[in-house]
Amino acid sequence: MEAVSVIIPAHDAARTIARTLASLASEKAVIGEVLLVDDSSSDATAAVATEAALRLGLPLRVIRSSCRDAGGSRNLALEQACFPWIYMIDADDLHLEGGLRVLLAKAMTQSGTDMVVGAYHRRVDGEERSTKIPSGYAASGPPNACAYLEGRIRSIAVGSALVSRRIIGETRFPTGLAYDEDTLFWARLMAKASLAVVTQPIFIYFVSAERSDDRFTVRAAARFLEWRLALRQLRSCGIAKQSLKMREGLVALKIARVYYARGDFDMAARFLRVAEAAPRAGGDVWRCMRYRLKIRLRRRFSAPAGQLQRA
Repeated sequence: MEAVSVIIPAHDAARTIARTLASLASEKAVIGEVLLVDDSSSDATAAVATEAALRLGLPLRVIRSSCRDAGGSRNLALEQACFPWIYMIDADDLHLEGGLRVLLAKAMTQSGTDMVVGAYHRRVDGEERSTKIPSGYAASGPPNACAYLEGRIRSIAVGSALVSRRIIGETRFPTGLAYDEDTLFWARLMAKASLAVVTQPIFIYFVSAERSDDRFTVRAAARFLEWRLALRQLRSCGIAKQSLKMREGLVALKIARVYYARGDFDMAARFLRVAEAAPRAGGDVWRCMRYRLKIRLRRRFSAPAGQLQRA
């Protein structure tokens, strides 16, 4: 089998990195290198990783970075990766035994494959929530990217995919975005890749709900505009404008839901208007209507008594 470059961005990951590396140890036969990008850590991330890799027999190389950005750290490693296949996982997630070999075997047996996507388990705040199984993919090209952006394909994640270094080429993660940079990277690759899927779970994706939601509530309007500009640059990949507009609506609806849950109904309504203006699938039309009604009711019943009387 051909060998794999494993890329791990890490910032203050001393508490979790040894566990992540240990989860990769069963794949030593196909791992050519592990590129750990130590991004401005203030703890002992690099030392812990180095000790663990020596103990596990993993070919670790530490790259120092000051990006303060996971996408930027991955980009540094992509510039230095030496082997034909790229596998990326975060420093607090867990690879599942045999998953990398399953991805690589699929790539080897299905001629011309540039990218293989597997299933994964998703844990939110330590609780197993769902297993995401890939389905609905076309054999290649922009239809995959459009379906992914529109939310019709939801199972890809960093840690569940193996990609050829050749098809990545000069493609890189957008940097400086608060969210969704992985989606934009995958969309660019999917627009040009010949793709295969496996239904075996490849890794466990750990999610902190609060941390995930916090990304949407700091400089919300400015960050949304920055992200939207990066999204619209996907037109150069042959991705339909309709798909990009649908993605805008999906992200705006997610932000509206976060603000609604935190009791900021004005901001929730603001982003809901953006979602309502975008092309939507039937389920999203209903979600917008439901949140519009919920915001109206919450505003009414949380208003001071005098305002309710005047109403």
